[in-house]
Amino acid sequence: MKIVSIATHILDHELKTPFESASMRFDRRQHCLVEITCDDGTVGWGECLGPALPNAAIVRAYGGRLIGRDPLETEKLWQDLYSLFRDQGQRGLSVTALSGIDVALWDIKGKRFGVSVATLLGGRVRESVKAYATGSFRRDGVDRVTDNAEECAGHVAAGFHAVKIKIGFGVAEDLAVVQAVREAVGPDARLMVDANHGYDVLEAIELGQRAAEFDIDWLEEPVIPEQLSAYRAVRERQPIPIAGGETWHGRFGFKEPLETRAIDIVQPDLCGVGGFTEMRRVADMAALHGVRLVPHVWGTAVQIAASLQFCASLLPDPPRRNSIAPILEFDRTHNPFRQAIVKAPIEHVNGVVAVPEGPGIGIEIDRHAIEEFRLKDAR
Repeated sequence: MKIVSIATHILDHELKTPFESASMRFDRRQHCLVEITCDDGTVGWGECLGPALPNAAIVRAYGGRLIGRDPLETEKLWQDLYSLFRDQGQRGLSVTALSGIDVALWDIKGKRFGVSVATLLGGRVRESVKAYATGSFRRDGVDRVTDNAEECAGHVAAGFHAVKIKIGFGVAEDLAVVQAVREAVGPDARLMVDANHGYDVLEAIELGQRAAEFDIDWLEEPVIPEQLSAYRAVRERQPIPIAGGETWHGRFGFKEPLETRAIDIVQPDLCGVGGFTEMRRVADMAALHGVRLVPHVWGTAVQIAASLQFCASLLPDPPRRNSIAPILEFDRTHNPFRQAIVKAPIEHVNGVVAVPEGPGIGIEIDRHAIEEFRLKDAR
């Protein structure tokens, strides 16, 4: 079994109503898929977190090192590709592009042996995962307070046990949104807030101190990801648990945050941290240091399926009769191709998502949909 080709597919859709986090503006949805084909016809699919076009360029740069190689040798291939750009970047695009490749290789491995990736990772601990609804960005042309409250109330009515909203636009405005959302979802729903590193230390501390009365599960990315000492200061000086990690790449990116307890909840993204190969290592590191792991997920059904496979295999930590189960981040913002690209969409039922049972990551791609949404001038 040998690799014969590597292709990327840039999926693209212009949004009628743009939306913003504290650090980014979304005028369109774009995601980069990776397709790896073997000489026996087996095809694996992966996805890269982050900007689609640059990721595709790096995947192509890696591609020449993969042709003719055995796709089952995931550890060897991961190390070879990581070392290729070690001198230029141990984080960022070099790792997000590698992540998409690695996910595709594990998809091939599962198909080769006729089992799910969760089984390859050690076993399916669970067959479904509770999901929380992510959304509540600042949308153009609407009142943010009312819009976020109505959206989150809808998520809870649809069966989600938890919602996550975007903050980081200013403490006073954010507190108004948090209060309105809490009132809208009621006292029993879990509520998380994500600042997308929009605050400085003093703002994050103030927000945490004042928002604690609204029973917040975690404060995500309060400050920029490079400032680990700032993370520790925010964690020490306000009562809400601190989460982060979607922009830390590879085990080396997680070493200091975990060792110094800069966070309470670690959030590696499977399609950004280095794929399944590296995600396992980060999960082991989190367990070693007693830090809860909740994966970050922001992508198409390819990433959702892959993340479900990882969640299915994640061992309870600590093991006990009623263990703490992982939860799945489930993007609810507008994206017409998110589920369209698979023949059996991955949807929730009352806020619970079933883990795909098929081999590999467990999905079958709809190539007509890929062609419909593919950015036509992209290679």
